[in-house]
Amino acid sequence: MTEPLNTNFTPIDQATWSRREYFYYFTKMMPTGFALTVNMDVTKLLAWTRAHQVKFNAAYLYLVSHCLTDHPEMRVGRFDDQLVTFDVVHPSYTVLHDDHSMSNLWTAYTPEFTTFNQWYLADLAQYGHITGPMPKAPQSPNLFTIGSLPWVEFTSYTPLPFTPLNTFFPVFQAGKFTVHGLQTTMPLSITIHHAVADGYHVSKLFNDLQAAFNQPATLLEK
Repeated sequence: MTEPLNTNFTPIDQATWSRREYFYYFTKMMPTGFALTVNMDVTKLLAWTRAHQVKFNAAYLYLVSHCLTDHPEMRVGRFDDQLVTFDVVHPSYTVLHDDHSMSNLWTAYTPEFTTFNQWYLADLAQYGHITGPMPKAPQSPNLFTIGSLPWVEFTSYTPLPFTPLNTFFPVFQAGKFTVHGLQTTMPLSITIHHAVADGYHVSKLFNDLQAAFNQPATLLEK
């Protein structure tokens, strides 16, 4: 199964782009990215997934993807060497096998969670048992990386590329749940290229994510 894939985008006119000087500075003069980790309250989201017998990871992937649709700076990429803003970005995530090896899958984002969840479960069924780095080959230029390390509680996580960055999408990593009385928290890190986003943009995104985690029914029950 290959679900429908939205790859629509709007070209960025760098002559009039408000971020033009910052983009040049953070890609040419001082190439820089940064990372931030926040303890997210997932109490209500976890309760919702258990009550509806939905995999937490499906809800997590969907809600992050959904929030990114409201943040164009997080959807800046390249298409045929043209700098563009994609309409949506699709989650590219890892699955773990019995031998502790991992594989990379992706599921197309769609606004309806019920449909997204069906596609996610279908992808797991078709590709989740196949070993190798990418059993479902990436077929889209607008995939963003999102994962989880459910075995460890961390205070920071930063991917370290060994080649110059050529992508501007955020990278997410979630950690182990921690229970504090009636509250459950989960560390969530983002790593982002400074060419497209500042701390202000990342802060707004995390605030939107927390609001979505606090009211999961608003987005997931449709």
